[in-house]
This record gives sequence, structure tokens and C-alpha cells, in this order.
Amino acid sequence: MSGTAEPFEAATGDGPVARGAERAAAVRTAFDGLVNIRRVMGSSGPAEWERLRPVRAVALALEAAGIEASAVDAEGTRCATGYRVGAGNDSRSVRVEWLGPPGSGAEYTANEALRRCAEALRALGWVALEYRGPRRHHYLEVEPPG
Repeated sequence: MSGTAEPFEAATGDGPVARGAERAAAVRTAFDGLVNIRRVMGSSGPAEWERLRPVRAVALALEAAGIEASAVDAEGTRCATGYRVGAGNDSRSVRVEWLGPPGSGAEYTANEALRRCAEALRALGWVALEYRGPRRHHYLEVEPPG
């Protein structure tokens, strides 16, 4: 064993279930680091680090807000209901969806859940716009201001 810690990765909703006290502590530490970056840079909104890695930054913001991430099992089958963060329409934007396993009813809770996501992101200076795609699938398009 090398003793090297795995780097922290915010839950995007496309990995394994990420829960527990150890995970919560890691999220708090990572988010505190992000807040410190903003403080040092004098930024009230997304700092340069966040603008360069918007998927990671948005996923961290949502996880730090206590919003559950979706997850997939070892076979790639969705196994938990929550947010999924992925690349948006351009390099600056991020798409946030509310997904769950088949039969979970995630589509019925998506509107309210996405509103919670948008509120958490807007409080941190992100622009979060709600859209409805094919088959009335709701999602957020998130980007830094300006």
C-alpha cells in the first residue's frame, strides 16, 4: 500500500452511490476549499477554477448543498434517484437532470428537485435556466455569469 489518497471527485450521478460520514466530511473539505479559492480571488461568483471545470464545480455545489446524486451500479444500470451533471451545449455550460431507476417515479419529482438544484446553484452565483426537452423531460442548463 502506497499511502496515497485517492483524489476527491464530486458525485456527478454517473458513478457509484456516494454516501456516509466519511463522504460527507470529504465533501465539506472540498467545498471549503472552493469557498477559500473564491475568497482569495475576490470572487462572489464562480472562480476561474470553477469556470475551467464546470461539471466538477456544479456537482460539488449540489453535493455540498445536501442534494442526493443519482448513481449507477457496476453494470451501468441506474440504481439511485438524484441529480446527474454532465456537459452542456458548450464548454461553459453544464446540464443537470433528475434521474432514477426505471419505475422510481423520478420524472414526477423532477420539477421540484430541479428547482432545489437551481436555488442552490444560483445562491453560489451560477446562472441556472430550466428547460423542457423531448418527451417533456425537464433539465437545467447551468453556466457562470457573463
